[in-house]
Amino acid sequence: MVSHYRLREEMSKVGKVTRAKKRSGNPFTKKGREEKSSYGAKREKRLALSDDLLWGVHPVLECLQQHPEQIAELFVQKERRGEKVTAIVALAKEQGLRLRFVDSLKITGEGSGEVRHQGVIARTTEAGLLDFNVFAERLQQRIEKGEPCRIVVLDSLQDPHNVGAIIRSALASGAAGVLTTRERSAPLGGTAAKSSAGAMAHIDICQVTNLVTALAALKELGFWVFGAVKDDVAQSLYQTDLTVPACLVVGSEGKGIRPLVKKECDLLLSIPMSGQLDSLNSSVAAGVFLFEAMRQHLAIAV
Repeated sequence: MVSHYRLREEMSKVGKVTRAKKRSGNPFTKKGREEKSSYGAKREKRLALSDDLLWGVHPVLECLQQHPEQIAELFVQKERRGEKVTAIVALAKEQGLRLRFVDSLKITGEGSGEVRHQGVIARTTEAGLLDFNVFAERLQQRIEKGEPCRIVVLDSLQDPHNVGAIIRSALASGAAGVLTTRERSAPLGGTAAKSSAGAMAHIDICQVTNLVTALAALKELGFWVFGAVKDDVAQSLYQTDLTVPACLVVGSEGKGIRPLVKKECDLLLSIPMSGQLDSLNSSVAAGVFLFEAMRQHLAIAV
């Protein structure tokens, strides 16, 4: 027969083992972190090798110092230290670039084995991104000269193919520029550039952090803000005067225009449609709006 004291001793040992196992699996303890449990696993940012990627501390720093407008997005590994890495981060923040700190970086695809990124990768763009003040000043000059002045505004579009296609339509329809959000939007890299068929290098493009503030500033210059929506109560595109200085706002592929941005719109417009479909791809819808504005301007000029 096992005595009460012996039984208590055995149970005590079991309790210690159980507690030890729990501690070893706790991701918030040093031991738990060292064991790299699945709960606390580090996330790795993977980028496919392409012509729009620039990597390495020295090349990225040089680009930031000489041509910061060519960088659309910057990735830096969190644990990277050093004077030049610090300079890269400081310059990126000073220029208002999209800066992302990640646990781990990896370039994938054919030829990626030869890449030594040193924890720093930049996604470049063919577009020379303009500061908002410069962008607005150029628009104001067009208005003062009596020239047609309309821009397309992209609110959080995340598909680079759509972004590139819209930029192509903007240039072809005589738009003065493209205004887009810096966060929650597709990078203006190789995919967007290819989809734009070269248009990206020939039109003014500006990225802003606060789109609502930017639209309010443009309204002060005399712009009307039109939001493209799929809403039955919205006014028909074809019953609207688009010959005024116009900002044509296109929302994201799934959610459309964000509520705060929608509030800043002077008028919500829709495209009349027949059949069972009730919406168009964002790039197609943007093209319809842009070329209707162009048609109206041409009708006045005749």
